Amino acid sequence: MSMPFWALSALYWLHMLATVVWIGGLAALALLVLPAAQSSLEASAYARLLGTIQRRLDPTGWICLLVLAGTGLFQMSANPNYQGFLAVDNRWAAAILVKHLIFFAMTGVSAYLTWGLLPALQRAALRQAQGKEAPESEPLRLREVRLLRLNLLLGAALLALTAIARAS
Repeated sequence: MSMPFWALSALYWLHMLATVVWIGGLAALALLVLPAAQSSLEASAYARLLGTIQRRLDPTGWICLLVLAGTGLFQMSANPNYQGFLAVDNRWAAAILVKHLIFFAMTGVSAYLTWGLLPALQRAALRQAQGKEAPESEPLRLREVRLLRLNLLLGAALLALTAIARAS
């Protein structure tokens, strides 16, 4: 039984919307917000900003990931190139397999940022705001920037693989 055109169209739309929100949020954060905040805010203001961003962006990002996973599975199963789980016998299947591997890598990086690195950065910024030393602060910030950039590059690769799959 094939999926109705309207349902598949809605899934494609939701998938693209979640992709734009997720990767757009990463781009805005990595390229604009955090570099500007780090260079212009005091430690306490930076800590407050980081907390506010995390409270707003994290749930959105995780919802986007769930939408991407759910809609992607339906799209994949509806595609005539799909021959079964781990059946990599054409360019489309190879692109989709690598795309999923990148998706899992991005999810792992996002999980580490959400539940590991960002809380550590907030604690360090709060210690600095209280006049205490936080020597781990700079290495944590550098790691944050590197991981955000890595996720952004992986997101660009993910989009390139989507283009390859669509052209196949």
